[in-house]
Amino acid sequence: MLSVKEVFALGLKMGINADPRGKKGVEGYLVRSKKEYAKLSEKEKKEFDQEKLSNPYLDSGIHVDDGKTKVKRVLVGIDITEGEILLASQMNERGKPIDLVISHHPVGKGRAGLADVMEMSVEVYESYGVPIHVAEKIHEERMKLVGRNLHASNHYKVVDVARLLGVNFLSTHTIADNLVDEYLRNYLAKVSPHTVGDILDALLEIPEYREAKKLGFGPVISAGSAKYRAGKYIIEMTGGTEPSAKVYEFLSRAGFSTTVGMHMHEDLLSRASEHHLNVIMAGHMSSDSLGMNLFLDELEKKGVEIVPCGGLIRVSRNKKKK
Repeated sequence: MLSVKEVFALGLKMGINADPRGKKGVEGYLVRSKKEYAKLSEKEKKEFDQEKLSNPYLDSGIHVDDGKTKVKRVLVGIDITEGEILLASQMNERGKPIDLVISHHPVGKGRAGLADVMEMSVEVYESYGVPIHVAEKIHEERMKLVGRNLHASNHYKVVDVARLLGVNFLSTHTIADNLVDEYLRNYLAKVSPHTVGDILDALLEIPEYREAKKLGFGPVISAGSAKYRAGKYIIEMTGGTEPSAKVYEFLSRAGFSTTVGMHMHEDLLSRASEHHLNVIMAGHMSSDSLGMNLFLDELEKKGVEIVPCGGLIRVSRNKKKK
């Protein structure tokens, strides 16, 4: 059985392997972090988060680990609140032990550091044809905005409850987002969609999106038409949170016609439409579920039982033994 650290290490390895920057891009980020650390004064080094030297996704990490539990059963949700932590504690008391709680969305230090993860988008959009100086400047603005918006939040409420109740707890945010991003890139490349409608139809062949449609929040075309040609399309499923709205002008100039993302706020949708992009919102909970399921399937293969909660649409792609 895996320890809590081994569970996270497995997710981290998978996230790095699926990173749209490629392994070299991730390694470059870590090298820059180490150089940044080396230049600091001794006082500054004490304040530096040394996890940044080995973990490229600071929105993902271990919040509580008793250091001794072997993980046999996990409670997993897209969102984990104090309620789900209490649920895990109650299940432990009722003879249905939960060894670890896993959230997708970040809490604690992970949420406080969400803006840092957005740096990965610079290289991703450069690979799509956005000039590097443009990608850097517009994402720097967006990172600062996200950082300011999150600064006043009460980040550690859920973590505190988990710590006080002795519930092991970790988050896998960009890790899972990388997995869904890679999955959809490979999947749609095989489908080779001709129209925007073809992309929508292809998404609905994926169980998580099909189930989401039944539940009332399936994939939708938010700009454009099903009959429009898809042209060159971009998958926007990772990068911490939504990008700068300014990026869509440059994606359009680079020859992209369609974007497929989890969700899109009105200002981004307006800017994408202004530059004539087709927009497919695949769905937030369903996309997050797909990314988490790809990770959870690997845990399942190692004998870990998955207990879904908190909005997770659990679909296992492991073949059950007869």
